[in-house]
Amino acid sequence: MSRRADHRDPALHPATPLEPGAPLAYDRWARLRGLIETPLPLPGQGHTLDRWRMLASVAAEDLSLAKVYESHADALAILRELGADGQAGVWAVFAADPPGALLRARRGAGGLSGQKAWCSAAAHIDAALVTCIDEAGERRLARVDVQQPGLVLQPSSWAAAGMADTETLTVVFENVAYEFVGVARSYLDRPGFWQGAIGVAACWFGAAAAIARTFRQRCEQRADAHALAHLGAIDAALQAAGGALQAAAAWIDAHPRQSAQHLALATRATVERAVDDVIMRCGRALGAGPLCGDPVHARRVQDLTVFVRQSHAERDLEALGQCCIAAADEWHL
Repeated sequence: MSRRADHRDPALHPATPLEPGAPLAYDRWARLRGLIETPLPLPGQGHTLDRWRMLASVAAEDLSLAKVYESHADALAILRELGADGQAGVWAVFAADPPGALLRARRGAGGLSGQKAWCSAAAHIDAALVTCIDEAGERRLARVDVQQPGLVLQPSSWAAAGMADTETLTVVFENVAYEFVGVARSYLDRPGFWQGAIGVAACWFGAAAAIARTFRQRCEQRADAHALAHLGAIDAALQAAGGALQAAAAWIDAHPRQSAQHLALATRATVERAVDDVIMRCGRALGAGPLCGDPVHARRVQDLTVFVRQSHAERDLEALGQCCIAAADEWHL
């Protein structure tokens, strides 16, 4: 299996953004390389909301593209926060560690060996930050040049239509050279971990807003009382989610070195609830027609249904409840 595809050369295939109603076939990877030419503001530097607005905008355009773009932007923010240098090109963060797909780091010529699951756009990136287990059993973050030998892409076991365009694969590592980034647990313990988690929620928001926009346009043409009631509920949900993201960005910019765990869990839960409401209400109001006859709308719904499951659902709510008890704060305006 070829690890990279020659058709990605942006000089041969100029990027064309995917607008609502546009055909699905376009060069997503050339579009990605065009996006990364303008770096996003780093979180906690005074322009966090601008960063999230850009992520939301790309997610409204193409959620699979946004998944890879957000991962690239997160990788650059991690490198900066942990005082490491990064090469040019497209980056990714591969941090999923499901049972049976662990990556182990050995000193010297041993390198990285094992498997890494759920590696989105693995055939299209230049470098990656990967979580692994060192010889002391500690979780570490390693920097890997994915152009080197020893990385084997496995055929995808991805069964869902949603997010299929991310080309998510399992990657097998065979004595791959690496460099550690930061010290043990620094990937998880840094303030940017939870700041980045809210950036993912900004992508959820952007895609949900695009789905709601399609519904609103149909209501402008023809709407009954039930459709307008659904639209009103969607507006309320998105207003709440957008307000939560704005407030979170302001707090992070004012407290860039403090842990944002409590804030991130609450914000993600608020956005996730809005996403669920948008998908449910649009489906009930519009019926099967747009899901079967409008390819852009159908793809957004499919993609967002899968991508929002990057939330850990009740486990995240449990952690939020624990944060609530630990903080012992009252709710107030």
